[in-house]
Order: sequence, then structure tokens, then C-alpha cells
Amino acid sequence: MAVESKGQGRNVVVIGTQWGDEGKGKVVDWLTEQVSGVVRFQGGHNAGHTLVVNGKKTILRLIPSGILHPGVLCYIGNGVVLSPTALLAEIDELQANQIDVESRLKISLACPLILSYHVALDQAREAAKGDAKIGTTGRGIGPAYEDKVARRAIRLLDLTNPQTLKTKLIEALSLHNFVLEHHLKAQPVSVDQVFNELMAMAPRLLKMTADVPQLLYEAGQRNENLLFEGAQGSLLDIDHGTYPFVTSSNCVAGAAGAGAGVGPSKLHYVLGITKAYATRVGGGPFPTEQTNEVGQTLAKRGNEFGSVTGRPRRCGWFDAAALRRSMQINGVTGLCITKLDVLDGFPEIKLCIGYDTPSGRLDVLPFGSDAVAQCTPVYETMPGWSGTTEGVRQWKDLPEAAQRYLNRLSEVVGAPIAMVSTGADRDDTILLDHPFQ
Repeated sequence: MAVESKGQGRNVVVIGTQWGDEGKGKVVDWLTEQVSGVVRFQGGHNAGHTLVVNGKKTILRLIPSGILHPGVLCYIGNGVVLSPTALLAEIDELQANQIDVESRLKISLACPLILSYHVALDQAREAAKGDAKIGTTGRGIGPAYEDKVARRAIRLLDLTNPQTLKTKLIEALSLHNFVLEHHLKAQPVSVDQVFNELMAMAPRLLKMTADVPQLLYEAGQRNENLLFEGAQGSLLDIDHGTYPFVTSSNCVAGAAGAGAGVGPSKLHYVLGITKAYATRVGGGPFPTEQTNEVGQTLAKRGNEFGSVTGRPRRCGWFDAAALRRSMQINGVTGLCITKLDVLDGFPEIKLCIGYDTPSGRLDVLPFGSDAVAQCTPVYETMPGWSGTTEGVRQWKDLPEAAQRYLNRLSEVVGAPIAMVSTGADRDDTILLDHPFQ
């Protein structure tokens, strides 16, 4: 059950500071004990959050990680592109495990929908690019955001007016089917099929809709704590990431305001989640990637496979220069270091503190994938530790070499460490500075 706030309510934004997969879901789930609601503000069902509670694994894609806490409300903001079929499948999966979802999920009427033609476009484009493909999940995220910006999106609100919905679908598919058939040489999508599918789902979906900005404002007026949950990682941000190998939304902390409908002054603390090493899924430059035994060991120990896609993650040493960029664009208040236990047993650990480039030394990740591809990491080598960190819940119980590594990491990045995660289970957490206190 959520803990009631005393006095002024506090809002915390949890974001990934690398290329995603940092372990945000576990941290959000752990912090949810302090809040009345958890808010998802960007991305789609291409983001997976894996939670382990008492040894049981739950994978969430669209529904905020607070759903495992009875009595906590979960909000999906307008910044999310929503796949109706994926959402209902996820709800059914959770409710089959006796988790109450529909009475606690509040979805913004302004959410753009991901429909079958977005998926068709996404997959056909990637196939046409061959070796030059971006490495998307093929779930229609990018095309749905394109429609939003082009002002031709079908939004959840449109399901309340079938006649208008049909007209909008005809207009959208006149364009998209032309591209599918004549440019991408793919099969067209039926207007009637999409319309009928939406009408069949509409009664159930509309029961969960709400004026999310109004509800969040009212929660603030009651001095309740709220948690804002990002998807993907900051270095995949459409504006600030390694473009064009990025996702299609803004993943930075500031997006919480636009993607949920709250003012920036209402966001009080930014918790940046980062692994004790680095990973990346899909294409794009990755300066500290280790295509050797080190990378293989990190992948095996860290079980580095996408929770939604199953795709293997590329692995490498921690990149402080990339993290400095995340610190700048997110205004991180404190860090949570995850998967420290994966480094157990390494005789030495390398830490990238900057890059050598054709134009000289850089201390921060440059803009654009071409510039990042020319970066050669400058490493600092630190001794590893033979003892285990797995499941440790007190700082003093960490091996001294692990403490030194974390302190050095904090120093070179320029942000204090608030939390350390030492295992997948909710309680395998070292708390140094509570974001809600």
C-alpha cells in the first residue's frame, strides 16, 4: 500500500542515463512504496521493464511498474504511443495473475494509437534498408510518432466518435497504403479491418480513459507523492541521442512535463539509473563495446537479452563521458547504480573517462552517430574484487574495491550516488539518499 505524504508532496522522475535497459523497472517498483501514483510519459510497448518480487518475474511493456502495488494508481500520459492490442494483452496477462489493473489504470485521451499499418510500415522500411537498418523493434513506434507530428494520428479520444474515426482512417490509409504498395512493395492494410478491430476494443479501452493532467494536478493539491517513469535511455533520445540510431521520442527528464501534462516546477528530483557497465541494443556507435571475452562474460552474467524482444545486448565498460552528457541534459539529482554484482570476480575493471578523436580529446559524448563512431575510449584501470556484491544491502558490506570503484564512478560523472542495486529482487538495494525524503 502506498505511503501517504506528509506536508508538501514530492515528485520524482526516474530516467535511464545510458542506451536503455538500465534496470529502471526494479527501481520504480521499489520506490512505489512511497507514492500514490506512477506515471509513464513517453515511448511505446518497445520498452520492457522486468520486475522480480520474491523470486517471481513480471515483464511490463506499457503499464507503469507501480501496478504490482495494490492501491497505487497508474497513469499513461499523452506522450506515450499506445498499441491497443498490446495494452489489452498485457492487462489480461496481469489480471490472470490476480493483479487488479483496469480499476487502477488511467489513460490519457490524447494518447496517439499504434495501429496495424504503423507496424507494417515499420517492418517494411527496416527490411528495405538491409544492412543500413536502424535496428528498431518493428512494433510501429516510429511511424506512430510521425503521424502524431504530422497531425494525422488516431488518438484514443477518436474512439468516442465512430464516424469521425472512420473518416480519419480513410485519410491516413490513403497515404500509408500508397507508400506500402508502391514504394515498399508490401501489402496494403484494410480500413474496415482496422476500424472494426478498434470498435471491438473501444468499450473496454474507454472505461480506463481520463483527463490525466487534471488528475495529476489534483494529486499535487492533496500533497501526494508521484513517480514519473521513463522508457528507453537518454542516449536514445530523438534530439540528444546518437542520431539517427535513436528512438522516436524524448527520453530525457524534461519530457515528463510535456508527456504527462505537468509543469516543470512540479518535478522535484531526477534519479538517473545507470548500469555499473554499459550495454546497447540494435545498431549505432558504442565506444566502449567489448567484442571479446569481457563482453561475452558481461552478457552472460548480466543475462543481457531484451525483456520484450529477446535481442542480445552489446556489452562494454562503463562510459563516464557518455554519462556526463546525460547529466547535462537531464539535470540528474542522484544516481542509482544497477547490476554491480555482474562485475564480481573481474581481476580489473576499466572505466572510460574521455575520448581521443581526430580533432583532439573530448570529455563528453559528442552529438551525432558519425562523431561518436570516431571516438576512441581513454580508460582508467581499477582493481576488481573477489568477494560477492550480490544481495548486499548495506554500503559497509561491499568489498572495499567495489566501494572505490563506485566512488570513482561518481566522481568522474559528477553526480552523487543515491542508490545501488545488487540483484534483481526488489530488496537487493543499498540506499544512501532517498529521493522522497
